[in-house]
Amino acid sequence: MFKANDKHNQQSFIDTFDWMDPRVQKKLEKSWAPIFYEHVFKQIDEMPFRVLFGTTGNPNFPVNILLSLEYIKHMKCCNDLELIDYYNFDYLVNYAVGNRVLGALNLCERTIYNFRERLYRYCVEHPDDEDILFNQFISLLHDFADKANISLGEQRTDTTMFMSNIKKSGRISLAYDVLVKAVKAIPVEKLNEKLSNVLKPDFKTETLYRTRSTEGESKLSILLNLCKEALTILETDPVLCDSAEARITARFINEQSMAELNDGKLVPKPNKEISSDSLQSAFDENATFRKKGKISQSGYVLEISETCSKDNVFQLITDSVVEPNIKSDVDILTERLPEIKINTGCTDMYVDGGFHSDEVNEIAQTNDINIHLTNMSGKEPTVKMPVTEFQIEEDSNIILSCPSGYIPTQYGLSKGQTTAHFPHGTCDNCDLFECCHSKKQVKDYVVRINLKALDTSRIRESIKKNIKENTSKRAAIEGSNSALKRMGHDKLDVRGDTKCSFVSRIKITVQNIKRFIKYKQGGYLPKNVNRTQPGVIAPI
Repeated sequence: MFKANDKHNQQSFIDTFDWMDPRVQKKLEKSWAPIFYEHVFKQIDEMPFRVLFGTTGNPNFPVNILLSLEYIKHMKCCNDLELIDYYNFDYLVNYAVGNRVLGALNLCERTIYNFRERLYRYCVEHPDDEDILFNQFISLLHDFADKANISLGEQRTDTTMFMSNIKKSGRISLAYDVLVKAVKAIPVEKLNEKLSNVLKPDFKTETLYRTRSTEGESKLSILLNLCKEALTILETDPVLCDSAEARITARFINEQSMAELNDGKLVPKPNKEISSDSLQSAFDENATFRKKGKISQSGYVLEISETCSKDNVFQLITDSVVEPNIKSDVDILTERLPEIKINTGCTDMYVDGGFHSDEVNEIAQTNDINIHLTNMSGKEPTVKMPVTEFQIEEDSNIILSCPSGYIPTQYGLSKGQTTAHFPHGTCDNCDLFECCHSKKQVKDYVVRINLKALDTSRIRESIKKNIKENTSKRAAIEGSNSALKRMGHDKLDVRGDTKCSFVSRIKITVQNIKRFIKYKQGGYLPKNVNRTQPGVIAPI
């Protein structure tokens, strides 16, 4: 049964703080705990979490304490056992979550696990409903922004790849994992001799550790055909036919093998025919494979946006989403821009060349967001002069004059092109003839400029003009990605897109919390400010 927690608003007669030495009290007041209590714990709205609990039974453990402990866990980069010890014996942690007496409320591991499980099940069962954790993130974001006078108008966006809790494995190792998972799901009495041997230690040693490079394909063929036998048993069982093991095994066989025409036995597909969205782990169906530059990885991609106004004392992360890593930056930003606009009122977005596309520009224009690029993908034309050298009217795209200043005899728009005609004598004697876009015709010379090429050229000119400002405002987001990876975001301890999204949301919220705490402790003061003067709190 859900019950909101407001006991922290009542002062206890045996408050530990009241018994402290005044000098100790001052140290506590300068620590992170009072800031967390006032600006995080007290700002948590428990009511949206009531959907996780029933209407009967014992009252739930306070949600604001459980969620605060999730934040504190990632602030301290500790495990669950260490977190419980902090809760039981660390007064700063207790102060931060509204407890003023150590040991006043017991907490066990199962309580933490049950809370996470309830959140996970709710997300899986209600995928179209509002994201409770994300709404809490947005609520804290606006509270921090208001209190620190942070402008949310100018933002920057970037993506970074990360792994879930899976291993990097070759095709043989993946086939073995899929096979073992399928065999374990089959009742013992239905296993034949070959499948029974799969669970023996010698089978794993022989398959994975004694495989020579010359026999890799034959080993993979053996595993694929064993998977086929296991799948046949699973599909004929009315209970197991719809199981996750049957689904994963069928998918693996379909993606990794093809049947021989003679006997129907499975043989491995060539490596080039394996798609990037194929199964990467028997324990994480949603992970995908992507090679970005020199880095290849199986897992997911995280998109984050954060403020970047130079007038802000510090910057706050404003948006995040976890997607399969094969999803392009363009598709991610196209989907997120409307949400970012609604949640933060963004007016300017700074991105790198990987986000450039007509789709992004269109959705940005619809939401009144200006896109600022630091570069563009593809090579800049070097043979001909830039089309922006022609004087072209901005609104109508009509060519008014050529780079040498000659006015066309006629002009117009047709079939996605802007055209202009010039006399033979004008172009034949022009010094720029060799690099011009004009082409000779019987009656005159004609210049045809594709409108998309014109738009691209205009963007390139804008990038060159504002390269310094755009780059300086976007570059610092790499530091946010690096900070998240130092907190363990390069490889999470969970699997699956839902759980990865859950942990990512917590870690990103913690980044904002840490920055706000640093701000409240005076950590972002200019260097010329005297930190010892009255009213200035030195960072702890």
